[in-house]
Amino acid sequence: MKQTNNLRIITSEHAITPKDLRTEYPVTETSSETVFHSRNAVMDIIEGRDDRFLAIVGPCSIHDEDLAIDYAQRLNELRLKYEDRLYIMMRVYFEKPRTTVGWRGMLIDPDMDGSYNINKGLQYARRILSKITDMGLPTATEVLDPIIPQYISDLLSWAAVGARTTESQTHRNMVSGLSMPVGFKNGTDGNIEKAINAIETARSPHSFLGIDDDGKTCILSTAGNLSTNLILRGGKFGPNYYEEAVEEVETLFKQNDMDASIVVDCSHANSGKKHERQMRVLRSVLEQRTRHSAIHGVMIESNIVEGNQKITSSKSDLIYGQSVTDECVSWETTETMLAYAWEKLGNLGVGK
Repeated sequence: MKQTNNLRIITSEHAITPKDLRTEYPVTETSSETVFHSRNAVMDIIEGRDDRFLAIVGPCSIHDEDLAIDYAQRLNELRLKYEDRLYIMMRVYFEKPRTTVGWRGMLIDPDMDGSYNINKGLQYARRILSKITDMGLPTATEVLDPIIPQYISDLLSWAAVGARTTESQTHRNMVSGLSMPVGFKNGTDGNIEKAINAIETARSPHSFLGIDDDGKTCILSTAGNLSTNLILRGGKFGPNYYEEAVEEVETLFKQNDMDASIVVDCSHANSGKKHERQMRVLRSVLEQRTRHSAIHGVMIESNIVEGNQKITSSKSDLIYGQSVTDECVSWETTETMLAYAWEKLGNLGVGK
């Protein structure tokens, strides 16, 4: 008999189960309180019951555990300082989608050398999220691999579906069952309607194959996720945070019998991937807030050192605090941006 199966599989090994990983890194009482209350706060913001402004701030990607905790401690101080007008969460992105090839993130390749020690990456990811939420700081990430949420979703307060996967039925199904609010980005081509369709789809019940806590394949049936929003990130023809795009979004939501809910990504195509332009986007978005109450927040790609760097053959050669993926604003600029947002929101009468 001719072999017809697994012709291109080189190796196969068992992954740690979600249950075993949670046993190794259990949720603390503080982490549980952080996630529970922050999810409710984010839902209230994106659904218009809380007028505070959502600020999802942090590195383009996590590549160093010590750096992630260092950054989180700094951001947590700003969270407490500005919490009456801003609701600050940390971007803790472990997976990176790629147009072609490249480093796929700490969760998939934690040693950054192509060894793909995913079990180690899962341990890193859960440990980092545990430490950050134990500070009281809510976390946000991109959900990319549909199996991964079973390992870490209990420590997340908000998630994003990226521009490359917004059209994916697999991801729309997955979001319908996630326990936290989720934002869909417009496509890389800038198309907004595809993301609106994704939101409508994710709000409906679905059934699909997944894994349970023991890592066994199972059929999951979902209730649908009503806490979903749109993320404007620009596209191949340029930015889409301008007022004309916001008005188009409001119209599309209305045509689909949904209330508009928008988060604007200050990075990616909205800034041409130039970190110094993120402040420009923030200023425009806050100015528009006076006329478009559907704008509920921003995403800011930020690190300790501005710009980015290439991955080297040795992790020890990397500049501490600088992104290894997209350009980020520096910590000093982050402080300036959040202070500006807090002051501007105060002028608009926002506050608890």
